[in-house]
Amino acid sequence: MGARSLVVLLFLMFILSFSSAYQGKKKQYKPCKQMVLYFHDVLYNGQNAANATSAIVGAPQWGNLTILADKFHFGDVVVFDDPITLDNNFHSKPVGRAQGMYIYDTKNTFTAWLGFTFVLNSTDFQGTLNFMGADPIIVKTRDITVVSGTGDFFMHRGIATIMTDAFEGEVYFRLRVDIKLYECW
Repeated sequence: MGARSLVVLLFLMFILSFSSAYQGKKKQYKPCKQMVLYFHDVLYNGQNAANATSAIVGAPQWGNLTILADKFHFGDVVVFDDPITLDNNFHSKPVGRAQGMYIYDTKNTFTAWLGFTFVLNSTDFQGTLNFMGADPIIVKTRDITVVSGTGDFFMHRGIATIMTDAFEGEVYFRLRVDIKLYECW
């Protein structure tokens, strides 16, 4: 390569470093909508049918449908229809329902895959938000994606940071869901 070609190449690289096509530093985005909601899950254990909001619908061959499997609950599939509240009080007035499933999908640690919808029906929120992603349960805070929505959340996308806010054995847990929507139509 001649000296002239080298100079032209360096000049082009210099120009590209200032162009909009070059990302360089990532832009920090601000959410267009943000909210914190809680959902409360009461797993059916064979004795709490009146209060249960979730149930084991699939279990390993050695398991049953009223007790989570040993060994990190691997293979259990749970469906739920949980109340959503604005605060962490189970008896607060619900603003909607969390409906979906979680699948315990790892043999050597507590991890689940989540797929669910917030069906919101209150004076503040009308519509749905759809979530999916891995949930490494023993990590204090974890992020899952908000993939879409309807109503007030039509085509919204973002991130939900979830945190286990309460845990009572294998029957009850409450998740704090900090939703940050970055794409709002």
